[in-house]
Amino acid sequence: MADSHFTHDNATIAYELKGSGRPVAYSHGVPLSRAAVRGLDLFDFDALAKQHRLLTYDHRGHGQSTGRPVTEDYRFENFAADFLALLDELGIDEPLDFTGSSLGADTVLRTAITAPHRLRRLVLMIPPVAWDEVADQAKQWYFDTADIIENNGAAAWRKEAANAAPPPIFADYPKFRFTPDVSDALLPSVLRGVGSSDLPEPEAIAGIQHPVLILAWDTDPLHPVATAEKLRELLPHSTLHVSTTVADVKTWTDRITGFLAE
Repeated sequence: MADSHFTHDNATIAYELKGSGRPVAYSHGVPLSRAAVRGLDLFDFDALAKQHRLLTYDHRGHGQSTGRPVTEDYRFENFAADFLALLDELGIDEPLDFTGSSLGADTVLRTAITAPHRLRRLVLMIPPVAWDEVADQAKQWYFDTADIIENNGAAAWRKEAANAAPPPIFADYPKFRFTPDVSDALLPSVLRGVGSSDLPEPEAIAGIQHPVLILAWDTDPLHPVATAEKLRELLPHSTLHVSTTVADVKTWTDRITGFLAE
């Protein structure tokens, strides 16, 4: 099925709505896209369309969506605003289930905080590093990478990134290739915008009353288990599962399907 498009706040968002049943949405991470997530062959979000009306989209500046080279455009709150505008565009009024990975997990949280009536059940996959000095040190990667791209060129960086060692959990998983799906012109702005962002304040997250499934994998400094554990403490109706093998990560599709069936 071909993508549809809508324009919001200086970006054109590519999206797809397919299947039937109760609505569910999936939101990917940075600097990936729907296509890049499919290529990893870890979580099959398309399988959700078997029982649901599935909404997927590429974040502004990613994949088939457009954007402009303005760092502020890629702060977390703007991605969440795009999602709410997309729901309005589609006229989806009934509470939907929302799944998101990394940046997408932040979009799930912000939507639950600002528009709780629009969501039913939440899935947070590999929530990003957040809140403290350790997070600031880890997020320095985004700024350093943006500088490298501007100084050495995106082509050289992409070649180096493709050969970089993955998190140890994926050391023997050849499909875990770092393949950013952001144009060369936008990469520095996207990286700096994300690097200057943080998850919502813990006090705001603690007020979320939805059922939440949190899924994390270990040995990934940009998506540490510590963030997932803190979210489990904050969210009153949440459960946490941590994977230490690729085989266990590949159970996530079934875990999510079961959780959303409740």
